[in-house]
Parts: sequence; structure tokens; C-alpha cells
Amino acid sequence: MGDDSQKVRGVDGRRQRILNYLLQETAAQVDELAERFGVSRMTVHRDLDALSELGFVRKVHGGARVQSFTLVETDFAQRGTIATPEKRAIARLAAELVQPGQIIALDDSSTSTFLAEQLAPISPLTVITNGLGPLERLRGDPGKTVICLGGTYYEHFHAFFGLVCEQAIRGLRANMAFISAQSIWENTLYHSEEDVAKIKLAMASVATERVLMANSQKFGVTALHRFGDVSDFDTIITDRGLSGPDLEKLRETKLQIKLADLQAS
Repeated sequence: MGDDSQKVRGVDGRRQRILNYLLQETAAQVDELAERFGVSRMTVHRDLDALSELGFVRKVHGGARVQSFTLVETDFAQRGTIATPEKRAIARLAAELVQPGQIIALDDSSTSTFLAEQLAPISPLTVITNGLGPLERLRGDPGKTVICLGGTYYEHFHAFFGLVCEQAIRGLRANMAFISAQSIWENTLYHSEEDVAKIKLAMASVATERVLMANSQKFGVTALHRFGDVSDFDTIITDRGLSGPDLEKLRETKLQIKLADLQAS
């Protein structure tokens, strides 16, 4: 079973790398992708079919073209299936930072949902979130006080955003905020949706300590809206799949870097 898991993880990783390459180049031919990633043309066709079904790329004669310039990881259910082992490992490491009695803020990300699952033994705890994913994991726990931020509900994010949500956040204070980035390019954080980026900024602004959670696949790609830099955070938690150059770039900051070990998954 372990071998099957590794195989699936390898396929997912290769498809992410193909997508990242297409995001940089806009389009590519099948032969070009096969040579670059060391796989057969048939494998490239299967990978492009999978990425096309997810809505990331459009297959054209002899190759594929990205649907947009940005890495779109918007659908909540879909986000929960991308880099799952890495996100769970990051969530476990993040939970080690949380102490009983604290007030913490969780964004709407799938990594925050996995973090919420890890909070069961930590009580009492007050959790602020705009995401229904974390809320669903925490509801019914007598040791948790959950403050769900209202606002405009975005079904594909399974979360609340907008002015009402932003105003609600700014009326609160948290010991720690756990926030994810959709993409990280040259130590700068991006998201494809402006309203989502605004809520992440607001959530970070009301916390004494800020923790950035980003799996290694988020690095080296970009999106439309810049919402900060990694240096705006106190700690970053990523996984050991992070490339050497990206890790060195992180080390240029004063950020505390924690690397989650997938072997603990």
C-alpha cells in the first residue's frame, strides 16, 4: 500500500510541475513536456487530460495551454485533494504551536481545515474562522469556543468574505493567526481572488503572532493579487519537498522555518 501511495504522490507531483511550467510558458507541446519531464508522450497526454478535467488547462493540437496565467486552486473539495499528505504534515506541526487558553484565527484554506482536526486535544481554545471547513471539524467540541465570521458566502471556497467579514475580523484580537498562501513567488505571497486576499490580510493584522502554512508546491508560481511577503510572518511551515533555492531564499529572511516530515504522515 505504501508503494501505491508513493506512486500516486509522484503522479500528483509531476502534474503540478507540468502545470507550473505551463503557467510560466503559457503553452507547450506534448513532445516538449515529455522531454522536459522524462516521461512518454502517452503519460503527458494522461496528465494533460487530468489537468484539463480540473479546469487548469485546455488541450490544443499537439499540446496544451493554461486557462489563465495563475495557479487556480479555488474549489474547496478540489483543494482538499491536492498535496494532502504535505498539508496534513504541516497541520500537525502547526498544532504543536497552539497552547490551551489561546485565541487563534484560521483562514479558509484546506490546510487550516486539517489543522482544525489536530486541535481536539487542546482545550480550552477559542477559534476564529471564516471557513466552514474548520467550523465543521470543530463544532460540538465542548472545549472549543468557535467564532464564525459572517459576510458574503462564496460556495466554491466554502467560506465567507467581503466587507462584513473584514469588519468582523478587525473587531477581534488573536494570539496567533494561521494563514495559507495560494502561491509564493520570490518570497512574495499571492492569491487569485481579491476578496480572499483582503481577508487574509485582515486576519494577519489582528494577531500577535502570524504563522504562514504553505506546502512546497505553492512555491515558484504566481497569481494576480499580492497580499504580503513571507517576512510579514513570524513562522513559516512547509514540507521537506521544498527546493534548495527556495529554502535558501527563505533563509535570507528572519523568518522561523519549520519543515514538516512526510514520514510522520
